[in-house]
Amino acid sequence: MIEQENLDVRTITIGISLFDCIDANVDTLCDNIYKKIMTVAKDHVPTAERIEKKYGIPIVNKRISVTPIGTIGASACHSIEDFVKIAKTLDKCAHELGVNFIGGYSAIVSKGMSKSERLLIESIPSAMKETELVCSSVNVGSTKTGINMDAVKLLGEIVLKTADITKENDSIGCAKLVIFCNAPDDNPFMAGAFHGITETDAIINVGVSGPGVMNKAIAQAKGKSFGELCETIKKTAFKITRVGQLVAREASEALGIPFGIIDLSLAPTPAMGDSISDCLEGMGLERTGAPGTTAALAILNDQVKKGGVMASSYVGGLSGAFIPVSEDQGMIDAVNAGSLTLEKLEAMTCVCSVGLDMIAIPGNTKATTISGIIADEMAIGMINQKTTAVRLIPVIGKDVGDTVEFGGLLGYAPIMPVNNFSCDDFVNRGGRIPAPIHSFKN
Repeated sequence: MIEQENLDVRTITIGISLFDCIDANVDTLCDNIYKKIMTVAKDHVPTAERIEKKYGIPIVNKRISVTPIGTIGASACHSIEDFVKIAKTLDKCAHELGVNFIGGYSAIVSKGMSKSERLLIESIPSAMKETELVCSSVNVGSTKTGINMDAVKLLGEIVLKTADITKENDSIGCAKLVIFCNAPDDNPFMAGAFHGITETDAIINVGVSGPGVMNKAIAQAKGKSFGELCETIKKTAFKITRVGQLVAREASEALGIPFGIIDLSLAPTPAMGDSISDCLEGMGLERTGAPGTTAALAILNDQVKKGGVMASSYVGGLSGAFIPVSEDQGMIDAVNAGSLTLEKLEAMTCVCSVGLDMIAIPGNTKATTISGIIADEMAIGMINQKTTAVRLIPVIGKDVGDTVEFGGLLGYAPIMPVNNFSCDDFVNRGGRIPAPIHSFKN
C-alpha cells in the first residue's frame, strides 16, 4: 500500500491559538506571534520525521494553522502594511521551523466585515506576493447566516489583483487563497486551514490520503453490484484512517499537544495512480465528466466517511474526496479530453468534500465573473449545509488552450473556459443573501 499505491499521511497540522498574543502595537504583536509559534511548534518537523522512520509511513506535509489573523490583528492593524507585517512574521516562522505551509491569514465574514477584516482581505495580494509559505482563506457564507455578497464582490477583485501581482510566477498567489462557505474550525488541509476560535490553545489535526489504495480496491470490485462496491470502499477507508489515527496519537504523545481530529479525505497528487479521477473511472466511467460522474463521486465520498468514522472517534475537517484539477492527473486528462467542464465540476461539488479547487482560468476573466462563480459555489454549500470552497487561478497572459505549471503537489493545469455572459448587475446589488429556511433549527 505504501510503496506501490502511494498511501501516505498527507499532513500533520498543529493548530495554534494566537489570542494571548494580541497587542495594540503591531510590532509587539508580531514579536508575540513569533515567540508563540516558535515555542509551540519547535519540535513539529523532527517529530514527524521520527514517526516516518519508525513506521515507514510517508508524512508528506508538516503544517501549522493559526487563529484567523483578521481577528488577531484587529487592535494593532490600521493599514494594509500592518497586516503584511504579520504575514511576513508567519512566513519567517514557517521557514525557520521547516514546515511546508502556515495557514490562518484569514477572515470570517459570512455575515459582515469589520474594518480590520476588510483590511486583511485588501492586503491579501501583497501578502501572497511577499511571502512564500503563508496561505489565506476567507469564509463568506454559512447555512446559518447566508452569503455576504459584499465580500464575494470584493474577493472577485482580490483574486484578480493577486493573480496580477504574482503574474511573473504564473499567478501562483491565487493557489494560496481559498474562499469558503461553512468553513470548519479544524481543517488540516491548505490553503484553507485556520485554528478556529472554538479550539483549545494548541491541537494536532491529521489529514490522511490514499487514492491509489482506493483505486486498487475499486478495481478488485469490477463488475460487482453497488452494494459490494460500497462495502469495498468502506473497508478500505477504514484501513487508511487507522494509519492516520496511529500517526496522530503518536505525534500527540511525542509533542505533548492534544489530538484533535482525523480528516478522512482522499487527496490526490500529480503522481500517476494517485488520482480521484482514476477511482471514478474504475467504477465504470469511460472518462470523468461522463454521465454518472456525480453519482460515482457521491458513492466514494459517502463510503469514505462511513469507513472512516468506524476507525476513529474523532473525525472532522473536510473529510471525503477532493477534486482539485491541477493536482490530479486523471482530472487533467479528462479536461484535455473534453469530458470535464467547469459546469460539470460545479455539479460534482454538490457531493464532494470541498468545491472548485485549483482550477486555472483565462487571465482576462472579469472580476464580476469570478465573483459570480464564487457566489454559485457558496450557494451550494449554504443550501446543502456542507463546506464548499473556491480556489480559482486566473493566469495572467494565458488563455484557453494554454497550460500552466505550478510544480510540486500543486501540479499543472490546462486553462479551462469560463462562461463569459455577464453577471455584473447581480454581483453589484450588494448586501447579503439571506440564510435558507432550513437554517432555523432553534
